[in-house]
Amino acid sequence: MAPTPSELAAKAANVVTSTSSSAKDFKKEKTTARVLGAGCAGIAELMVFHPVDTTAKRLMSNYGKITSASQLNTVIFKDKAHASVSGRFLSLFPGLGYAAAYKILQRIYKYGGQPFVRDYLAQNHGGSFDRTFGKGNGKAIMHATAGSIIGIGEIVILPLDVLKIKRQTNPEAFRGRGLFAIIRDEGFGLYRGWGWTAARNAPGSFALFGGSAVAKEYFYKLEDYNTASWGQNFVASIAGATASLIVSAPLDVIKTRIQNRNFENPEGGFKIISNMMKNEGPTSFFKGLTPKLLMTGPKLVFSFWLAQTLIPAFNKVL
Repeated sequence: MAPTPSELAAKAANVVTSTSSSAKDFKKEKTTARVLGAGCAGIAELMVFHPVDTTAKRLMSNYGKITSASQLNTVIFKDKAHASVSGRFLSLFPGLGYAAAYKILQRIYKYGGQPFVRDYLAQNHGGSFDRTFGKGNGKAIMHATAGSIIGIGEIVILPLDVLKIKRQTNPEAFRGRGLFAIIRDEGFGLYRGWGWTAARNAPGSFALFGGSAVAKEYFYKLEDYNTASWGQNFVASIAGATASLIVSAPLDVIKTRIQNRNFENPEGGFKIISNMMKNEGPTSFFKGLTPKLLMTGPKLVFSFWLAQTLIPAFNKVL
């Protein structure tokens, strides 16, 4: 006997909401859990990894090749290159106030905000992802797309990133001016490089959340990504962070060089690209990638792992 239209509709609905379906991936964790989990991840990352971030930014901002250990020492520690060990270590904490504000807001926005975009996509477009990419693939790409969208929107807090980078790499740009004086003087100039930042964030965040989702979907065969153990979240975070850093490396170098210029002497992204190709060669676009993978990579893995573990944990107890 041929199935009735209502039976066919029921079967179609069952396909859409079956295992690994994008449409089924609607979690709606508590907002408080998302904010607390992401915020705690940002605070922990800042406490452990701010010196590493300063080192990577100073290496990326260095023009020309480093040919000796003494030159490397000067690039990393600047005017504290010949200070005591403790003096050199403390010199890696410039702009901590800006870094704290930026890092905590960034992690709350990114790690806490991506689930909201994911929920919207799952609720309104989950079936489209499944039909276009297939179940499993569609679910992972939906997570990646939500990450990409939230990454582009990160330019809202760009001024804090600009101030943090200048304090880390070009403190002379401040010349004794306070925060409010800089905001008054520079205005929207603090959003310099916003286009390159968005261009960096879109593929980088896509790879971060997508790489993690692929690991959970295909390596661990998880139907609900929130049920991942801390170990599974750790491996998934390694996959996502590695993909993100490699994909975004060239645009990250350009963005950093745009942002670390003196306020009165800005330089556009295309001019920077031209000068890099002319004077430093194509490998210059991957400057700082090795320390980022070895040092900044663990920073991203650490915070992403904490956020993915803490958000479901807070959701259970709140």
